[in-house]
Amino acid sequence: MSGVPDHLLCELLAQSLAAWRVAGSVTQSDGALVIGGSGKAIRIDRAQHAMFRWMVTVDGRQRPAISLLAVLCQVREALDSGYAANRVRIAAAKLVP
Repeated sequence: MSGVPDHLLCELLAQSLAAWRVAGSVTQSDGALVIGGSGKAIRIDRAQHAMFRWMVTVDGRQRPAISLLAVLCQVREALDSGYAANRVRIAAAKLVP
């Protein structure tokens, strides 16, 4: 469980939306943070599982997040259609000369 107070997380998300130039609002509801904007419904809950700290639900699809950075990435991917997410895949393979 993350020790980040809800009001600070709410402010971080609100400032992130402003920095990304994405219209939306952040509110607290039933112990979760709810983000509305760009026709998406996003809910961020604290996870009960020890491996993950947050659960991010976007339009009914729930995904775990291990850090605030992961939460921010998921939120931006959902709200900003022009955002190009960078994904890293690690696989065992021979080095290319």
